[in-house]
Amino acid sequence: MLEIKKVGIAGAGAMGLGIAQVFAQNNFGVVLYDSADKQIEKAKKEIEKNLDVAVSKGKLTANAKADTLQRIHFSTSISSLVADLIIEAIVEKLEPKQSLLQTIAAQNSEETILTSNTSSIPITRIAKGIVNPSRIAGLHFFNPAHLMKLVEVIAAAETSSETIQTLSALVLKIGKTPVVCKDSPGFIVNRVARHYYVESLKALEEKTATQENIDALMESAGFKLGPFKLMDMVGNDINFAVTSSLFDSFHQDPKFRPSRIQQQKVDAGHLGQKTGKGFYDYNSTL
Repeated sequence: MLEIKKVGIAGAGAMGLGIAQVFAQNNFGVVLYDSADKQIEKAKKEIEKNLDVAVSKGKLTANAKADTLQRIHFSTSISSLVADLIIEAIVEKLEPKQSLLQTIAAQNSEETILTSNTSSIPITRIAKGIVNPSRIAGLHFFNPAHLMKLVEVIAAAETSSETIQTLSALVLKIGKTPVVCKDSPGFIVNRVARHYYVESLKALEEKTATQENIDALMESAGFKLGPFKLMDMVGNDINFAVTSSLFDSFHQDPKFRPSRIQQQKVDAGHLGQKTGKGFYDYNSTL
């Protein structure tokens, strides 16, 4: 079984920076890459902010925070992504993911494990054209990655059992819970959970109830967050992209139809908590 010592992460958005923090806190050397200087600077600040919260709650010492930050190398040079394990965490679109992983594969050993943090695109499609597809898999963390325990470990058509075993053991080593699943659009969680969003949006479109009432109803039934609060937390752009991806992957099955209301939110830049406005206004209290 391959020993993972160094991890490279492509994409310093919300998921990439959270994954980088998790590995760095667990004594792995990390390279966090993004092509945009602005995103790298934002990632640095967000990781430090997350660590400061952990220190304030007594879950992390000041020395451990400093050590964690020292283990992360921030880079805007794709050539720096040379590691034992690569995790791609960029935009939820097939072509950019394929292109990026092909570039990264060319500069790494054929033994380097290549993974995608995609939440909806089949890994077999992403792996197409890459040498030694047996070492390619899905490694899907959930937002926020530094807090959520579940990680889906996805086996593509040619992924070896050794790769899956290595990744599952690694997930346990960083204090997470691995769930191994087969390659299918949305895998387990996003396929099951998609209708939590889609049906709620349909009810809103049909004016069956307000978003506040739908959220209150679902929370009273035991869900920690109502669907509209959850979409705002994840980001309406991300949530809409995943729904659109599943809709296409299932050949426009109507049960996965993206919502016109959510598309309008995305078009208006009302993405949720990260922009201050989504289905709710975060410039005031909920």
